[in-house]
Amino acid sequence: MIRAFVISLFTLPILAAAPPLDYDQARGLMEQYCQACHGGKSSLGGFNLDRYPDLAAVHAAPDKWHAAAARLRDHDMPPKGALGPDPDDRQRLVDFLQSTLRQAACAEGPIPGPTVVRRLNRSEYAATIRDLLDVHFNAGAGLPADGAGGEGFDNAAETLFLSPIHAEKYLEAAREALSYAYGDRRSRERLLLAQPDETTSPEAAARKILTWFLPRAFRRPVVDAEIETYMGLFSSALEEGETFDAAVLYALQGVLISPHFLFLVEAPNLTPEPQLLSDFELASRVSYLLWGSMPDDELFQMAERGVLQDPAQIEGKVLCMLEDERTREFSERFVEQWLGTRELGRDIQPDPELFPEFKNFDFRAAVRYEPILFFDELLKSGGTLLNLIDSDWTIAGKDLVKHYEMPPIKGLRENPLRIELPPDSHRGGLLGMASILAVSSLPTRTSPVLRGKWVLENLLGLPPPPPPPNVPELEESHEGAAPKSMRERLEQHRSNPTCASCHDRIDPIGFGLENFDVLGRWRTEDGGAPIDSSGVLPDGSQFSGPEELKQILLERKDLVMRNLVEKMLGYALGRGLTLEDACAVDQIMDRLRAREYNAHTLMLEVIRSKPFRYKAGSRS
Repeated sequence: MIRAFVISLFTLPILAAAPPLDYDQARGLMEQYCQACHGGKSSLGGFNLDRYPDLAAVHAAPDKWHAAAARLRDHDMPPKGALGPDPDDRQRLVDFLQSTLRQAACAEGPIPGPTVVRRLNRSEYAATIRDLLDVHFNAGAGLPADGAGGEGFDNAAETLFLSPIHAEKYLEAAREALSYAYGDRRSRERLLLAQPDETTSPEAAARKILTWFLPRAFRRPVVDAEIETYMGLFSSALEEGETFDAAVLYALQGVLISPHFLFLVEAPNLTPEPQLLSDFELASRVSYLLWGSMPDDELFQMAERGVLQDPAQIEGKVLCMLEDERTREFSERFVEQWLGTRELGRDIQPDPELFPEFKNFDFRAAVRYEPILFFDELLKSGGTLLNLIDSDWTIAGKDLVKHYEMPPIKGLRENPLRIELPPDSHRGGLLGMASILAVSSLPTRTSPVLRGKWVLENLLGLPPPPPPPNVPELEESHEGAAPKSMRERLEQHRSNPTCASCHDRIDPIGFGLENFDVLGRWRTEDGGAPIDSSGVLPDGSQFSGPEELKQILLERKDLVMRNLVEKMLGYALGRGLTLEDACAVDQIMDRLRAREYNAHTLMLEVIRSKPFRYKAGSRS
């Protein structure tokens, strides 16, 4: 619940609301609607308004007010059956609490977060094994799936705990990976870079291998005592009668199940003041952000030379890393989790009888990869991130071009390329992509509610509250009945005042996308009735169809861009954002706006931000 409030705290309302409240007005609303449960002798949940006579008292208890504002925003307070503020007053009160808490938190500027200690997730583990051993082998295939946390990503420290099943699986994965590497001549020669011969003892050869391997595996310099630990494993295996190669592999297996390999570990900051990351810690943060894997040789060398804190040096390296093919893997992980398209073809599946084309593997892949490759192209080219809202190009192969009913493009084959969109294609930006439209639909039909919710949550960062209980199912069309459009069938929800307060925000956005079917094909009728794709937002903004909807989103581009910044910063930090992180988001937004929302600027400013480059001081 606190996380939901923090997400909304970093955004501005989509609606043009009434003038903001001052403290006396906010206090008056709280006394009117909250005092019965949280005033006088009543202090349900340990929250009593009498303890907060002024703003200073509110600022001194941010956690309690985070929770209170989140419950107010999500319609959990006042309780059901009790008189509550009308939607406008509720929004104004939430806006007041958001702004005053944020203002207090940012009084001293951006604040770094805690020292990072988190387990590599499954994809990071697989990529790190691949680069460390130089093998094309998915070492993470047998590991348990990682749940989402933080800002909705599976690299969040909050969820990356180590269970007994993980310990067993990591041991199996280490054995299998080393066996695979040993069976590949090129990888074996790189790994076993020394062998005993007439002038080299087995111990000397093993020490040379471990001296090279350990700093790479631990992603930092190591001390002699650490090398001796693994030399002990080598010696014990040799004494048991193992060959030199087998004894070395036994020691390396011990390295691969060490917490120093399995976890991203940073030295604690024992001083009271914020402290810069070491060069090796910064190298790992940058590498796991952009590549989801360990630093390459150049990053290690830059860390050894101590030049990564130099702005010009780190900028040059980051821009080179964005050109690397491994950045596509980052685009895949980030985009699919941010936009929710990872579940397409898994938990979200268009009905195979109604949409048989989705059973085709090549078509499914083309649909799934369009937003990934689109975002990857933005990162590599340094294009404007406003193209996420609307664009005159996309990334597609001939199957997708045919599906979108666009004219054939000479020379275009299955391999997707950047193509220019015809003026009448109705495409451009994320909202014209089949994967987005499918993931925000039901298996058999479109859903303006799901699509409106998707835009609010994934683009604008303004997730609507959960629906109240006992909401009736939407009336479906049945044989013999007069055709009803989706808009007509949704009227039963909007007739309920409780439902209408949210549906007035959700449904108009979804109606604007109704010309797209479940798989994003353009249509003009639904269920035999003409499609009405017009909408009116509560602030009076009117539009018709996806083109005009995108123009409204472009007018609110800072909402979309701020949400993207929050998602990227949360992903980069590997944790949920805090109230204090809003200050860093403010700074990144200022610089992004000044550079016309350039994609390179987004990545560089996230890496330059104080939460990314510093560790918080210890609290004594």
